[in-house]
Amino acid sequence: MGNLFCCVQVDQSTVAIKERFGKFDGVLEPGCHCLPWVVGSRLSGHLSLRLQQLDVRCETKTKDNVFVNVVASIQYCALADKARDAFYKLSNTRTQIQSYVFDVIRATVPKLNLDDAFEQKNEIAKAVEDELEKAMSAYGYEIVQTLIVDIEPDKHVKRAMNEINAAARLRVAANEKAEAEKILQIKRAEGEAEAKYLAGLGIARQRQAIVDGLRDSVLDFSESVPGTTAKDIMDMVLVTQYFDTMKEIGAASKSSAVFIPHGPGAVRDVASQIRDGLLQASTHTSN
Repeated sequence: MGNLFCCVQVDQSTVAIKERFGKFDGVLEPGCHCLPWVVGSRLSGHLSLRLQQLDVRCETKTKDNVFVNVVASIQYCALADKARDAFYKLSNTRTQIQSYVFDVIRATVPKLNLDDAFEQKNEIAKAVEDELEKAMSAYGYEIVQTLIVDIEPDKHVKRAMNEINAAARLRVAANEKAEAEKILQIKRAEGEAEAKYLAGLGIARQRQAIVDGLRDSVLDFSESVPGTTAKDIMDMVLVTQYFDTMKEIGAASKSSAVFIPHGPGAVRDVASQIRDGLLQASTHTSN
């Protein structure tokens, strides 16, 4: 009915191309327009001014001979003031953009190693965008943004990269574990050395206390009982300690009976044996 009454409607974010007898006659903005078909005017087509996106998947090879699939997303739109060029100069805009993307990616990625390609995604995208901007501006299109959304190597290469990464992490973990064990051994050795040192100090203080106690006992006994010699006092102290030790052995042992010599002669023999043992120990120590 619109064509019958010579009226056409152009939607928002769209322009229409008007021709007269097959020749470009102007661009129609959004709204309602009158096209008198009786004088040869007609609507040739519509051109969208909305932002469009094209995803391009390109297979190429890196400098270290790894085949990768690079996925680029191109966001573009037609320019209203260049609608004539955008409508007439290109028959297939998406194919044209795809060809330029292939050309730039296959010229840029082969100069980079695989790791560098991942790190320089922005540089690759900038190179594609600059080339497209120069080429497509002549056809009435604006390149809004170019993104490298994915760089996907062959699955065998990905597996090898993951194994290399895992091996490196295991090596670091092994080094850290070995260092931790080394520190534990050092600390354990330091603790044992400190414990032995403190034990030695304790034994030395114990012996010093025993010597001081014996000396005080001999002095007190000599003052309380006149006429006694130091040898007599030491014999008595040694015998007393001997019986105290035997008492403790009997209390701590699982046996119900302990047989020891009895009688005055036996006590004198015990004192002599203890004294002889002490003297022999002193002799061996001095030698």
